[in-house]
Amino acid sequence: MTVLPATIRSAWETRQGPIVLATVDAQGIPNIIYATCVKMYDEGLLVVADNFFSKTRANILAGSQGSLLFITDEGKAYQLKGTIAYETEGAYFDDMKTWLDAKLPGHAAAVLQVQEAYSGATKLL
Repeated sequence: MTVLPATIRSAWETRQGPIVLATVDAQGIPNIIYATCVKMYDEGLLVVADNFFSKTRANILAGSQGSLLFITDEGKAYQLKGTIAYETEGAYFDDMKTWLDAKLPGHAAAVLQVQEAYSGATKLL
């Protein structure tokens, strides 16, 4: 279990706009999406709800790692990198369904286990 530094956790509370989630396909071709339905957990996990994934879903299921980027209200950017799993049942999926707008499909929970974190070129984790 990874514990995210307090600087990242407090920056998360001031994030603005959607996050950016990046994955790659089996040939290494990147795919990047905006996502608004996302939650950070204390154990260094972030869950992004799959409402309309297509290439992102395929990339995760093929074993892609993930990178998530967010920006704070002060314009400071943070990038979190790690493994990403696609869960259609279980604790994170069930919890996602409690905070996700009921109008959205919530097909699955994309669970990013953070292994590295950066603010600009500064490595935080």
